[in-house]
Amino acid sequence: MNGYERRMNIIEYLRNSDKAVSGKELASLYHVSRQVIVQDIALLRAKDYDIVSTNHGYILNENKKVTRVFKVKHSDEKTQEELECIVDYGGTIEDVFIYHRRYGIVRAKMDIRSRNDIIHFLEDLKSGKSTYLKNVTSDYHYHTISAPTETILNLIEKQLEEKGFIAQLQDYEPEDIKKSS
Repeated sequence: MNGYERRMNIIEYLRNSDKAVSGKELASLYHVSRQVIVQDIALLRAKDYDIVSTNHGYILNENKKVTRVFKVKHSDEKTQEELECIVDYGGTIEDVFIYHRRYGIVRAKMDIRSRNDIIHFLEDLKSGKSTYLKNVTSDYHYHTISAPTETILNLIEKQLEEKGFIAQLQDYEPEDIKKSS
């Protein structure tokens, strides 16, 4: 087992544990030293896994959520309506990205969870010299949306479809940005 496989196994082990897991226990389980486990935990934290160290061991602090990528298209004037469709059903807009045929994927973190976040986002754009990322690709763009359940993501997708925001995926797009179910 290589280091990457071990780290992924550690995440699964912590995820499935109903108690804190000591470094000594992980070291014994994976036949490595405790120092290797400490390094693995540091690498996992660098990859945004929220692993908490307690007196009794490690705990994976994980809010359960599911994500889906949506390809959308709309005018600047419809941005607020699009974002409200998502947050009003309990979704979080994690990011926005475009697929540019020359530059590849260009992505920006958003972390929009509420109508208040939407207002701040729109005010920031209006007050600066920036424009919407979607304007680079004739209004086509993608959002990674997270929600507590698949049902909520399905409701968001239905709402976006009804409003005419969902765009068709094209064959030339890389596999890692195609819509997942």
